[in-house]
Amino acid sequence: MILGVSLVAYFAAVLARTEDGWDVSETELDDVETLADLTDLARDSAQDDDSVLIFIEQEDAWFAIVRVDGEEDPRIFVSDGAAAARSSYGSVLTDELVDQAGESEFGDLDHLLDDAEEAGEQDEEEDADARGGVPVGPLGDAHLLTEFGLASDELLALSGEGAVPGDALEEIAEALGCGEVLEAVR
Repeated sequence: MILGVSLVAYFAAVLARTEDGWDVSETELDDVETLADLTDLARDSAQDDDSVLIFIEQEDAWFAIVRVDGEEDPRIFVSDGAAAARSSYGSVLTDELVDQAGESEFGDLDHLLDDAEEAGEQDEEEDADARGGVPVGPLGDAHLLTEFGLASDELLALSGEGAVPGDALEEIAEALGCGEVLEAVR
């Protein structure tokens, strides 16, 4: 800790889909204060309206993936909502997911709640974290990488108890076909 400021280690990379595969670059999140800032960062890296993913990992405690496709709203997956809510970058994502869940009038929150709860593995009320009701465990759109060959159940398995976020991001990158280039920027 320096002058009362906690230095928290994180890793962030932008993966931009191109016609030749994935272009990967490490990025700094120092100027990111909102989801809109993060979305703009992704769109600045896009070629045409191709998909862009942002991988974020914080101190091997949690990871997040933000997917931006053209002008569509970003899709978000966080490996552990409660852990992410305790960090500035993670809270940007979890606050958005919790706000979206609160705004739903139709009860169709499957894309916002983890699929493990649906399978009876978690009870949101029991696992809700005291910081604003952010659930412990996976939160968000577990289907955001299905189109790229990583099924939601595989993503959730990489997010479960005992999972190591850095290893999970490596496995995800391998499944996407960009493991070596991600490793080069780590």
